[in-house]
Amino acid sequence: MYMAGRSTWLFLFGALGLSGCVRLGPDFQTPREPWIDQWNSPAIAQASLDRPQPDFRQWWQVFTDPVLDALIAEADAYNPSLEIAGLRVMEARAQLGIAMSGRYPQVQQVSADALYLDRNQSGGRNPQDSHSWQYGAGFDAAWELDFWGRFSRAIESADAAYFAAYANYEDVLVLLRAQVADTYFSLRTFEARLRIARDNAERQRRSFEITERRFRSGDSDELDFQQAKTQYLGTLATIPDLESQVLRTRNALAVLVGRPPGPLPELREREGLIPLLDRAVLQDVPANLLLRRPDVRAAELAVAAQSALIGVSEADLYPSITLLGSIGWSASTLDGASDSLDLAAGPSLVWNVFDHGRIKNDVRVQDARLQQLIEVYRDGVRQAAREADDAATGLIKSLESERIRREAAESAERSLTLAMAQYREGFADFQRVLDAQRELFQQQDSYLVSRSNAVANLIGLYKALGGGWYSTRPLIDDSTRQQMQQRTDWGDLLDEPDAPSDSSPIEQGERP
Repeated sequence: MYMAGRSTWLFLFGALGLSGCVRLGPDFQTPREPWIDQWNSPAIAQASLDRPQPDFRQWWQVFTDPVLDALIAEADAYNPSLEIAGLRVMEARAQLGIAMSGRYPQVQQVSADALYLDRNQSGGRNPQDSHSWQYGAGFDAAWELDFWGRFSRAIESADAAYFAAYANYEDVLVLLRAQVADTYFSLRTFEARLRIARDNAERQRRSFEITERRFRSGDSDELDFQQAKTQYLGTLATIPDLESQVLRTRNALAVLVGRPPGPLPELREREGLIPLLDRAVLQDVPANLLLRRPDVRAAELAVAAQSALIGVSEADLYPSITLLGSIGWSASTLDGASDSLDLAAGPSLVWNVFDHGRIKNDVRVQDARLQQLIEVYRDGVRQAAREADDAATGLIKSLESERIRREAAESAERSLTLAMAQYREGFADFQRVLDAQRELFQQQDSYLVSRSNAVANLIGLYKALGGGWYSTRPLIDDSTRQQMQQRTDWGDLLDEPDAPSDSSPIEQGERP
């Protein structure tokens, strides 16, 4: 360090002018493959229609079920997984703030001292005592120039990580809403199957009582009685299993919406009602919806964040230039002593030349991680396309199965009516009645399962295309925000940030 002269100031201004002009490392390039932009699926085209309402971001409204709407709104407000995802956005926002601090002097140190001197000199010609105070204060600063883009790349990486955290939050929204809807309609399916089982058990109980009376009176043999009893008890045994499934599914739904396991009084409305929709409402082409899917965007942003880290590592290959500055003041109460003020400034150059390949290998590590994330992104897009195509195909086929099984259930019910009439008139034995009862129960239950599969595949199609990612609720609720503010000074970082757009933040240069 030395006193700054004219040549020094020229050097400093020159270094500042060049600072940030060079950005090492690769610039982000989207890892999208060409097929993505043109991708379409005949199954999705067949399983969907285009109309303005309802909003794809609130796809569950196609079911026009107010109970489901209320449950999804409650899950948005109280589900802990969603709250955690919102807190991770706040964490990423603070991490971005750390990265942005690299633009400013990295070392700032203020020092102050006071020293009391007591000298007692005895003997000699002039023995004397002296007492004095010495004071000192100083300020040191060190500012590493962003000559190779180390800090700008770090900011770029943290920026992409922040947007990725927001995309992950939206992905949790997509998964949560689909899970609530899927669990809700699974519960309705178990309720409907339980009702069918009880109805058939009651029907078979009456047949069992008839055969028992006829057997006791000697009008029929024991075989009819035992067969009727076996069939009745077999159907009766399915009821506890279905009741257990109803309770388990209801508890799962309660936890999803942020309640403890237990009764959900609002579910008494529309009990056992399974909707049937033959189309999904899509408001854009599948390729655009696929790329808008939050987990796909998060994977692309993870690539962007890692791409910038290569530049951070490459900056270590070159010398770091740091501007150093110091101001020092000292004073003393001793008679005749004068105050002093020292100013010093100058550059410092550090270059880790002999690192035995550590820095180059670190760059290679970052590049390998980048390529891994590129492959993760591409595989994720392919898997997303597969999920969407499978769900569309499943919807089409389950609707075909539902139509067939509905007709089969109607025929089975008619067959039972005819068999009972012929049995009463003596034109058929009781075995035909038993067969008709068994077939009716199987066909009715299969019909409900097919109808439920159609609903599940419709929900799966919306989920696979990223529907339901938008919400107006705050990232974290007010009570959590207050608790965190009381514990830590968050400044304005807990204020609600603007939701990122679908465009790449790397291209837009956005900041929260």
